[in-house]
Amino acid sequence: MRYIPTIGLEIHAELKTRSKMFCSCLNDPLQKDANTNVCPICMGHPGTLPVANKDAITNVIKVGLALDCAIAPFSKFDRKNYFYPDLPKGYQISQYDLPLCEHGKLRVFDRQIQIRRIHLEEDTARSQHQTDKTFSLVDFNRAGVPLMELVTEPDIQSSQEASEFARQLQTILRYLQVSDADMEKGQMRVEANISIRPERQKEFGTKVEVKNLNSFRSVEQAIEFEIARQTESLVKGQQIRQETHGWNELKGETFLQREKESAHDYRYFPEPDIPPMKFSKEEIEALRACLPELPQARKDRFQREFNLTQKEADALVKNKDMGEYFEQVVSELGPLEKDQLRIRTKLSVNYMLSDLQGYLQATGTGVQDSHFLVTAENFAELINLIADNKISSAAAKSVLKEMLRTGADPDRIIEERGLHQISDAAQIEQIAKEIIQNNPKALEDYKKGKGNALQFFVGQMMAKTKGSLNPETSREIVARVLTSL
Repeated sequence: MRYIPTIGLEIHAELKTRSKMFCSCLNDPLQKDANTNVCPICMGHPGTLPVANKDAITNVIKVGLALDCAIAPFSKFDRKNYFYPDLPKGYQISQYDLPLCEHGKLRVFDRQIQIRRIHLEEDTARSQHQTDKTFSLVDFNRAGVPLMELVTEPDIQSSQEASEFARQLQTILRYLQVSDADMEKGQMRVEANISIRPERQKEFGTKVEVKNLNSFRSVEQAIEFEIARQTESLVKGQQIRQETHGWNELKGETFLQREKESAHDYRYFPEPDIPPMKFSKEEIEALRACLPELPQARKDRFQREFNLTQKEADALVKNKDMGEYFEQVVSELGPLEKDQLRIRTKLSVNYMLSDLQGYLQATGTGVQDSHFLVTAENFAELINLIADNKISSAAAKSVLKEMLRTGADPDRIIEERGLHQISDAAQIEQIAKEIIQNNPKALEDYKKGKGNALQFFVGQMMAKTKGSLNPETSREIVARVLTSL
């Protein structure tokens, strides 16, 4: 019997605001000293009164607009009651029946994944479990940090769709500048609800929630494991129970944490200390007008305007700063005919997604970092030098490496190192003759029909001229000289 998986996601993202959700404590995810950014409000002391963070509310509405959600004209906060050591008040201020955003969508692999709701709440503190001790510690710096939660409909059909949805959401959050959404730092966390059902059965199966997945790889692996586990249980005639599971990265398997709670277990009721919120159409439209160009729109434009492939556009769009740097470079290429601009734009993309991106990944930097030294103007100048055959591709890589190290102008580097490409055919032919004359054994190998002898001569010419020759031109002239011998 074939079983069909049904997957829904709950994604939490910490919002990038100056202060916490209901107090003026600093919202600093990089603070390493425990229990530093705390006050009586976020520590849950009796008699304290919360005040909602307007920026956090605005940020969530922006996300909702970016995802084509309906924005609630009237919303409120609620108390979600449960006990855990990292929840100082014994309840969490969240939203229940009147979330800020509902009924959105996001296109993933040419399918529209429906979004049920996006709401706002406060984060919990962080528990630090001591492996060699009989106690745990709690750091309250994170308690009260603004936390956005997005809940999809059970529309997702595979682990790949689930991870791609999370990737696209991360990109949107970064474009909107509402969250850094760094999963390794816990700023974005994914929970997956997974069920399976026989192919002919219309009703969904019993769902199991897997919590706190902190990488896209974990999202895929946990879903794949859970689908396999549930399938095996049903094949054996066992019943799936509604449970909450954790994910063991080392073992590559989920494990039982507790039975899944229902809404009534949390005893939701309206938060009495925070007044309800009202939003006019004018306020919502003003926020819509402030939205930047979103990833999908930029991707479509890059493909249309710059004739990029889908893969190239994807790579540039996923990194917002790289995409903006690319456009700056193209604008610096100069007034050119359409065909010339297309060729140089393609060259720019090739060097960015290979040499430049490799450097950024190796150094852990970005094009907007203060110590990234290559201006868009200088990068464009390098591309023009390559396109005009003033330097070879081998020399270009050397020049770019030096530009990344020092920020120097490419013309200056080329001049200092004598890397101008030799284009005089007679001069190249003379170099070829000298190389052939100095390597009689390779010449003998060539006459015997050994194919790699030609490449040896070309390599020797490139070495002698420090990469200042066009490899194809060198090959043609070497072959011509050899034929004449």
